[in-house]
Amino acid sequence: MIYASLGASEEIGASCHYVKIDGTGILLDAGSDPEQEGAASVPDLQRIDAKSDWPVDHIIVTHAHHDHLGSLPVVVRKFPHAHVHMSGATRTLSDILLPASARLQRKKLNEGSTTADPLFAEEDVEACSYLYLSHDLETGIDLTGLKGGYAVEGEFYDAGHVLGSVGVHLSWMEEGKERTLFYTGDTGLRNQTIIPGASYPDDPVDVLLLESTLGADAESENFDRKAEEKRLGKAMAKVLKKGGCVLLPVFALGRGQEMIALVDRFKSRGLIDENVPVYTAGMMRAISDVYDKSRFNTPRLNEEFQVYGVPQKRLPRSENGLVEALKTPCIIAVGSGMMFERTISNKIAQKIVENEKNGVFLVGYAREDSPAALLLEAREKGKGTEVTINKGRGPQAANCDVDRFRFSGHSHRRDLLYLVDVLQPKKIVLVHGETKAREWMADNIKFFYPDVEVISPDRGEVLDL
Repeated sequence: MIYASLGASEEIGASCHYVKIDGTGILLDAGSDPEQEGAASVPDLQRIDAKSDWPVDHIIVTHAHHDHLGSLPVVVRKFPHAHVHMSGATRTLSDILLPASARLQRKKLNEGSTTADPLFAEEDVEACSYLYLSHDLETGIDLTGLKGGYAVEGEFYDAGHVLGSVGVHLSWMEEGKERTLFYTGDTGLRNQTIIPGASYPDDPVDVLLLESTLGADAESENFDRKAEEKRLGKAMAKVLKKGGCVLLPVFALGRGQEMIALVDRFKSRGLIDENVPVYTAGMMRAISDVYDKSRFNTPRLNEEFQVYGVPQKRLPRSENGLVEALKTPCIIAVGSGMMFERTISNKIAQKIVENEKNGVFLVGYAREDSPAALLLEAREKGKGTEVTINKGRGPQAANCDVDRFRFSGHSHRRDLLYLVDVLQPKKIVLVHGETKAREWMADNIKFFYPDVEVISPDRGEVLDL
């Protein structure tokens, strides 16, 4: 079996992995780097062009986050005869997220914030969507390629990350012996508020492609979700009682819905006033509708819970309406989670950070150079520390409450070691993690499981597994 990393293995970026099993070629994920523009944001598909014996028969998308889905129209255009596989929920979400990505790319070019031509248009998204095949969990999928010498079977397992997320199990017979590979995708072993923890194959696997997002995050090991929920609830209550506004920068898919569910819990328990308005906006609202409509046929902790069962208002689009909304205590859950410029959360943050009554509470991953991380760093230095969260606005005094809360949909590093114990792989390929994260994972896997071969490939590196 041949493996090649075509996207980001040594960082959180464009996930894309090529696997060749005899004559069958499979791409695992087709992500795009949200921090790059144009061709620089997509996987290195030219490496496949350079290999005449590397077919692409199948493309599997593990979930609908941009770093796993965002390049799919580009990849399909490159390999138009490939079959595209995903869960039913991811299929529905892609119809929302990919057209939105096309519109955003065009908007950035038109407004002059980028010189990169759009990678695809809405028409391209619609054209390739007819190729998508959706599959149930733990059901066999024939992935044998046109020139495949061995029959290859795939199977999806709930990844516990976001709605529709899956891990991918591949199996085939080689010289009379079954061989197996499991790709975790982004995986969460523990229950969230809406989504239950992941499930995995019962039997050991030969090769494990293991995400390592939180490998360098020692603090996440001690994370107790219930304690963190209580801490967030108290922090929100404090701000609201002062007459301030709470901004929850969230990812439109996953963290947004989970936070709305938590707000509902806080209100029902009397931790915060049930009459405090909750504002949402953008794609998060459309995605929440998918969450609700799929609640009976996707894994849930409580299938009766509906995101739209929680009273919420659409965030005013006009400047006057927004100013009026911010005059009274409220909760605003909007994207992006890292508060990137030209997003709603960044716009709101600019309006509230200088007022000590308000609060900005980070509830997801934030890269070191992101506006969200810069704001947190500034506030930790002391009240009034200046920070630039938007270059057009310039430095602002960080006077509001700012804190970080751990509600990651990723497994922390001790849970990932537990997963190694469960799946008992002979070889592990560490992916989806920054250098320090993969180094910690590699060192500890080698210490606790000395018989396991651990590989941390660079982008473009080819492995014979």
